[in-house]
Amino acid sequence: MPGLWSKRWSIAVLGAVLLSACQSAAPAPAAPTPGPAPIPPPPAAQGPVAIKPGFDAWVAQLRTDALARGISRATVDAALAGLTPIPRVLELDRRQSEFTQTFWRYLDGTVTAKRVADGQALMRTYAGLLKKIEREYGVPGRFLVAFWGLESNFGKGTGGFPVIGALATLAYDGRRAEFFRTELFNALTILDRGHISVAEMQGSWAGAMGQTQFMPSVFLRYAVDEDNDKRMNIWTDAPDALASTANYVKSIGWNGARTWGREVSLPKDFDANLASIDINAAETVKTLAQWSELGIRQVDGAPLPQQDVQAAVVLPQGAGGPAFLVYDNYRAILKYNRSTLYAIAIGHLADRLAGAPALSGPRKAEEPLRREEVTALQAGLRRLGHLTAEPDGVVGASTRQGVRAFQRTRKLPPDGYANRAVLAAVTQAAGLAAP
Repeated sequence: MPGLWSKRWSIAVLGAVLLSACQSAAPAPAAPTPGPAPIPPPPAAQGPVAIKPGFDAWVAQLRTDALARGISRATVDAALAGLTPIPRVLELDRRQSEFTQTFWRYLDGTVTAKRVADGQALMRTYAGLLKKIEREYGVPGRFLVAFWGLESNFGKGTGGFPVIGALATLAYDGRRAEFFRTELFNALTILDRGHISVAEMQGSWAGAMGQTQFMPSVFLRYAVDEDNDKRMNIWTDAPDALASTANYVKSIGWNGARTWGREVSLPKDFDANLASIDINAAETVKTLAQWSELGIRQVDGAPLPQQDVQAAVVLPQGAGGPAFLVYDNYRAILKYNRSTLYAIAIGHLADRLAGAPALSGPRKAEEPLRREEVTALQAGLRRLGHLTAEPDGVVGASTRQGVRAFQRTRKLPPDGYANRAVLAAVTQAAGLAAP
C-alpha cells in the first residue's frame, strides 16, 4: 500500500506491510509508499489485545479537531457515529512474522500462472484505456496491471476493514499515533469530498484503500477521476484505480523509456562483492557495457543490450540462486513497497504479462529462517564483531552487511545472504549453541 508499511512486510525480511526493514519506524506521511505485502503470514498465536480506556473521550476530541479543520458536521457525524476500536487491527499491527521469506516461495505465490492469465485478459479488456494512460503518464500498461495484481488480485482483495475504524484504532493506540491521526483526517476529507461513502470506504487493517491500496494521504495527492464521473473511486472503478496508480508511479520517478531490469546469467568466477545487498541496489552500479566485460550475459547466453544504462546486480537468494541486473525503475518500484522480492515480482509479472517466459535461474530448496534463528545469527555476528546493532530477529541491511563481512573472513562468496548454512557457520565460530 502506498504509505506506511513497506518494511514490515519487506521481503528481505517478510516479517515490512508496510513498515521498514528491521528497525521499523513508519515512513513520514510526506513521502508515502504504496504496496501491501502480498501473502501475509498467519497471525501469531496470542491472546486478544486489550484496548486501553478513554476511547470515547478521545473520539470527542477528534470530532472537535475534525470540525476545526473544516470537515463538515454531516461527514463527522456519519463517520464517527458508533465508532469503536477494533482489537483485530491491533493484533495484526503487533504481530511479527516468525519466518523470513525465501525468494522462490514468494515468487511462486505471487507470480502464478492464473495471475498471469488473468492479467493478460484484463490487458485485452482495458487495452484502449491502458494505451491512453501510458500516453499521459508514461507508465506501460503491463506494469500498472502488475501492481494491480499484486496489490489486490485485480480488485478481488481490497481489504475488509472499515478504514475510519482501523485508522482510529491505530491512532488511539499511540505507537504511531501522529501518523495515523493524520491519515484519519485525510480519510475524513475524502469522505467530505464525496468520493466514497463511509460504508464503502473499506481497506486493509492499516488503512490502505482500493484496488492498488493507497493510504489516504496518497489518495489526496495522486488519485485521478479517469472516467469523469466527478468521483475518484479507486475501490470499484478500475479506470480510476489504474490512472491513479500511473499518476503515483510517475511521481516516484518512473522512466517510460526503460524497463525495470532483467534476469541474467553470471560467469562462474563472478565476484559476489559486486552484488548490491542494500535495499536500494546502489552499492555497485555499472553500465551494461561494463557488466558485459565482466562476463554477464542474458539468460539465453546472448550479449546484454548495447544501451547506455546504469545497472546493479541483485542476488535475492544468494550466489547460488537467480541473478538480476536492475535499473532505476526497479528503485521506483521500491518506493511503492520497499521490498526486494516485491520489486522483482512486479517486474517479472509485468514481463510475463507481455509474454516473457518464467525465470530460469536455479532453484534452491531451502526453508526460511525462523525469527529465533535470525536472532541467533545476529548474536553470533555481534560476538564476532560484524554487527553493532542489538539482535532483533529481522534481516535488515546491517545484518546482511554483517553476513557479508563474516563470509569474507571465511573466504565464502560474500553475497550477504542469510540462510541455515551461514547460521551454522556463524554460531559455531562464535561459540554459541545452535537454536
